[in-house]
Amino acid sequence: MVLNYIWLGFFLIALLVALFRTIFYLLQQGYDLTFWRVFGEADRDVFRTIVESTFTMAKTSVEISIYLIGIMTLWLGIMKIGEKGGAVNVFARGFSPFFTRIFPEIPKNHPAMGSILMNFMANMLGLDNAATPLGLKAMNELQELNPKKDTASNAQIMFLVLNASALTIIPVSIIALRSAAGAENPADVFLPLLLSTFFSTLTGLIVVSFIQKINLLRPVVLAYIGGISLLVAGLFVFMKSLSQSHMGVFSVLSGNIILFGIIIFFLILGMRSRLNLYETFIEGAKEGFEVAVKIIPYLVAMLVGIGVFRASGAFDFIMNGISSFIGFLGFDTRFVDALPVAFMKPLSGSGARGLMVETMTHFGPDSFAGRLACVFQGSTETTFYIVAVYYGAAGISKTRYTVGACLLADLAGVIASIFWAYVFFG
Repeated sequence: MVLNYIWLGFFLIALLVALFRTIFYLLQQGYDLTFWRVFGEADRDVFRTIVESTFTMAKTSVEISIYLIGIMTLWLGIMKIGEKGGAVNVFARGFSPFFTRIFPEIPKNHPAMGSILMNFMANMLGLDNAATPLGLKAMNELQELNPKKDTASNAQIMFLVLNASALTIIPVSIIALRSAAGAENPADVFLPLLLSTFFSTLTGLIVVSFIQKINLLRPVVLAYIGGISLLVAGLFVFMKSLSQSHMGVFSVLSGNIILFGIIIFFLILGMRSRLNLYETFIEGAKEGFEVAVKIIPYLVAMLVGIGVFRASGAFDFIMNGISSFIGFLGFDTRFVDALPVAFMKPLSGSGARGLMVETMTHFGPDSFAGRLACVFQGSTETTFYIVAVYYGAAGISKTRYTVGACLLADLAGVIASIFWAYVFFG
């Protein structure tokens, strides 16, 4: 419902701004309209520009989706091999000691823990089709342990906040969309995205643990969090020692090596499980084709709406205002052009995806704004959608502090995204 109002707002606000600009053009010869130019310069052709943008954006949407078919087909084929080869189970076993400590209310060997682990690992590997059913299953199993059926339990809140923090190892769709947009190195956002989503997840974990009085200083928990944090700190120190050009080379090289390494890892798992790798790949590839085709209407709707909003001058008016304020505070303003993605993401994944694509189209996929928009897209999650779907499935109406904790995690992801974008793309 929120997305409905936002989408309608794009058109209505564009109409009002375009009317102002047209009226000013008609009246400017006889009157001094300098004051009203805050809404944009007078423009006789603003409506023609708006209509042309609808055709241009519709065409762009389909072109991107067609290119996306090949990328999504490839990656979902690889993902299917990893899924059937047991990649989710491998990761789940590796993180099991950590999760048992941060979910103290779940009895040992309860099926909910297995579903939680599988859901997180599926999310980390980008297996959305598998992650959502597992997540809903975990939420319903946690509901069985919940003494107050209409109120979210501590375990359910921890699960949802971590689920909504967008911890992802393989940002398949983002890399695919960057490739479709013509990025020179589509995987160059891999490391900054991974680091940003880590900070988002860590913030969510700390906030919920503080409220629930979960001790994160226990040896096992510290080993996991401390180990990853030291790795991040070491990476940061190493990156700061490099020149800007070497930093870009390292980001691209390491990102591609890691991604190809995951492909090889999945293939090895498939071989060990005696899968028919070719047929399993084809099975997943068919899903990739379906996903790419299904995305066309959503992409057309959002890109046309955003295109109309930008063509009217309303988008530039808002962003120039924010940019002026940020500049007044003395900060670099380059990140402002990507902020719409960060604002939209908690409300709508498809809306944020459309803004990300539009940002890459307008500024270029290899521009600072284009790259940062992609990092924003991968470092935060559709908080309100996840809260509505997961709690709705369990029949929970009293969410307690869930939304606040999720939004704090989102904010940490946004701040971290900006920070790492300047570190990597300066």
